[in-house]
Amino acid sequence: MSFKHPMMFLLIAAMAIPQTKAKLGFLSALLGSVSNIQGTVFCSSKDNVAVKAPSNPVFPKTTQYFSDAEVQLVCGEKEFSSARTNDDGKFSIMMDPLLLDVSSLLNGCNLVVPTPLSNCNTNLPSSGTLISTLNFAGINRLATPIIANIIPSGFHYVPST
Repeated sequence: MSFKHPMMFLLIAAMAIPQTKAKLGFLSALLGSVSNIQGTVFCSSKDNVAVKAPSNPVFPKTTQYFSDAEVQLVCGEKEFSSARTNDDGKFSIMMDPLLLDVSSLLNGCNLVVPTPLSNCNTNLPSSGTLISTLNFAGINRLATPIIANIIPSGFHYVPST
């Protein structure tokens, strides 16, 4: 088959490129997106639930008596980033896709809170850590760059051995 008008062939080929990119765009955008890992750390040695209740106080920011919690992003045995909780027990860690893409975060990383629980409640253990795997919570397409929202699946207490 031959094209009588070479320009028509180039026009058809040029029209096909954006459609192919559009199909791959979501996946490419997700893999190349900045990741925002955010959540809340509760002051509890029981599994941390995602709902703030009087029975589940948050890990407070530094006060005269209590100190805020450090939250570390650990992949394998390496700490990639960390943050500290605010007054509401919330934290946020922004990750560059050049360091870790979304798939790597979800499949090989955990959030670790090495701050002793006794720092927020003297009746709780002074050793051990809180650990959580990560879940994908959606993307923010309105932002530039695209932001992948990652949340903890729920912290659980792991005693020291």
